[in-house]
Amino acid sequence: MAMARERVLAEVAALPGLPGVYRYFDINGQVLYVGKARDLKKRVSSYFQKDLGGTRIGVMVSRIARLETTVVRTEAEALLLENNLIKTLNPKFNILFRDDKSYPYLKLVSHGFPRVAYYRGAVDRKHRYFGPYPGAWAVKETIQLIQKVFRLRTCEDTVFNNRSRPCLLYQIRRCSGPCVGFISAEDYARDVRDTERFLLGEQQQVVDELQAQMMAHAEVLEFEKAAELRNRISALARVLHQQSMDESSLSAAGREVDILAVKVAGGRACVNLAMVRGGRHLGDRAFFPTHVDDATALAADESSALAEGDAVEPLNAEQQLAVAEQQVLQAFMAQHYLHSTPPPVLVVSHAVDKALLAALSAQTGVKMVALHQPREQRRIWLDMAIKGCELALARLLAEEGSQRERTRALVDALDLAIDNLDTFRVECFDISHTAGEATQASCVVYEDHRMQNAQYRRFNIEGVTGGDDYAAMRQVLTRRYAKLAELVSSDGPASVAPGSKARLPDLVLVDGGRGQVTMAREVFSELGLDLSLIAGVEKGEGRKVGLEELVFADGRDKLALPPDSAALMLIAQIRDEAHRFAITGMRAKRASVRTGGSRLEDIPGVGPKKRAKLLQRFGGVRGVTAASVDDLASVEGISKELAEDIYRALH
Repeated sequence: MAMARERVLAEVAALPGLPGVYRYFDINGQVLYVGKARDLKKRVSSYFQKDLGGTRIGVMVSRIARLETTVVRTEAEALLLENNLIKTLNPKFNILFRDDKSYPYLKLVSHGFPRVAYYRGAVDRKHRYFGPYPGAWAVKETIQLIQKVFRLRTCEDTVFNNRSRPCLLYQIRRCSGPCVGFISAEDYARDVRDTERFLLGEQQQVVDELQAQMMAHAEVLEFEKAAELRNRISALARVLHQQSMDESSLSAAGREVDILAVKVAGGRACVNLAMVRGGRHLGDRAFFPTHVDDATALAADESSALAEGDAVEPLNAEQQLAVAEQQVLQAFMAQHYLHSTPPPVLVVSHAVDKALLAALSAQTGVKMVALHQPREQRRIWLDMAIKGCELALARLLAEEGSQRERTRALVDALDLAIDNLDTFRVECFDISHTAGEATQASCVVYEDHRMQNAQYRRFNIEGVTGGDDYAAMRQVLTRRYAKLAELVSSDGPASVAPGSKARLPDLVLVDGGRGQVTMAREVFSELGLDLSLIAGVEKGEGRKVGLEELVFADGRDKLALPPDSAALMLIAQIRDEAHRFAITGMRAKRASVRTGGSRLEDIPGVGPKKRAKLLQRFGGVRGVTAASVDDLASVEGISKELAEDIYRALH
């Protein structure tokens, strides 16, 4: 470590005074921190020129064994590279927002009679796009409104081109029926223009024009048409009323706004993003970053320990919270807007660095302005976003607190020697099949107080008698733990880092009673693994939920937990997730096997009736494939010659 530190200091001394990005690594090659600098030499040197002991940043600096830097041309390029590396490397001391799905848009598809559609993905110039929207529900809600007020079609072009009579949407007055010529191209184009203006925020102008059309129809005694327009205006007016917006206080640019509120508490953070498009508040979405505790503490230390000039007074608790929230907000802005088109106006709960705005503007091509203390309507929007942020964070902390208590209750109930609850790992197995067909096993993982979906695994069970759950359990446990047992026996348990996917769990649950546990005990004995890891979840009296009992492989007595036990609730949650995951996999496998019946359809002489008899007799295509010629010929209507043809076609 001392030699590594000497190399790092030599590299720091040779750094250029240019903009760039730096990366710190520990002695194991794990990335600790990614940062950007206007002057690499000045910035990186500041970490090593002062005594930072006793602070979070001091802890990080003491672990630095290697340094990497990349020189760029501008601060905007440094910002882009920094956030790309943060997402790629997942450093411990950086705030990280997980990539979400791309935001959805409302699309007006180019056509003689354009249709309105939900869209998610990269936009192009061929069609008109409106958004982005905070979620699918916001897009679908807007489409429903467009159907009510402007009656644009939503059907695919293939449907539109082959209609001979109007569909149900026309009957319920949600479409004007352009597919069968019930509206002229000119009138439909007018409705499309009104839709575009409405989505761009010109709602009042659209209402005024609809009212003028209604009066014109009334004057020539076309009262039915006038009544239709009246109903459209009423539907549109209700939406405008729900927005509760003072339009006179908004400029044209003020109709495209993102509102960002941040809150940090309990070691977690929340950024609430609310979107306003065309003057309409479309809703909000909460984001929860990781590494908040380490990263925000590091930022607070940096603000004082790395400050230039004389010593700076240490920050009090309120100031540290403000710095943390500002850091979280700026991290979100950098990671969220670099690869998207931001609105020109951001309303933010905390002041943000002007250099960040300049870099984002340079990168995205949109001149961005951040308003920290807005007034009038924007103030209302910000207050709404702040309240939503507080509620979302409180809900998250409550859920995590409840789940943590469940973890602790399970560890205590089983008397497990667990030092760190955050690394407590449970793997649960279940077998699923339909009368022996399409047997699959599932393995789900519970760690860090939540289900780890990315670590779930399914196992196709082969070479066992259909319906033999014990043999299936033996196979899946052997496949899961054989290599892991070799690793643990050769290198020792201590060599496998906590939290690693390649380590033995602290508890193995199998869905079943003594039979399944006996099979698991045999597998673990053969592999030389600890039998105390295994517990079976046995159905209680009457197979009622809440009366489950735990059966242990090491000879301990059965354990019946109270129905209201937090430990039992967690066990049921994990077991039910394993059951769900196994069933969905089995059904997908079964469907793929059964659709293989098309192989029978291609055989000359095998019609629907004979195919049905074969599948019924042998339980599916797999059974037909496994049958001999004589077995096939024993089915009513299948001759010896046809049986031979079927056998040859399937082998």
